[in-house]
Amino acid sequence: MRTLNAWLSMTVLIAFLGACAPDQPLRVAAVQLGRGLNADNTVNNHTTRFTPGDTVYLSVATSGVGSGTIVVRWKFGGRVLGEPKKPVSSRDAPVLEFQLQSADGLPLGDYSAEVLLDGQSVQTRPFRVVKER
Repeated sequence: MRTLNAWLSMTVLIAFLGACAPDQPLRVAAVQLGRGLNADNTVNNHTTRFTPGDTVYLSVATSGVGSGTIVVRWKFGGRVLGEPKKPVSSRDAPVLEFQLQSADGLPLGDYSAEVLLDGQSVQTRPFRVVKER
């Protein structure tokens, strides 16, 4: 049994190291939506339902080697609300954060956040703003 556990641990480690190989180009590894952020810019309160007074937080985790530009295209009702962009590099923090909020409150309805890396769409996250409970 010990030999099996050691073998499984080694297999998992080799697979993990292979996934982190230095020859992999920069890519978006994960996109998260929520109401708050951790110290490392990952989302700590995951949700796709917000109220008008909420701040919508989106974090983009990257992996691989290289540099580029991450753009988040915030959309509501078929129109673009904004397209903030941030540079990213494998030497920098691998998780970037973006926010959507409005001083007057976000209108009720369906939204989306499209994430682009160097102009290429990589993921879209739909979300909804609903009445406060």
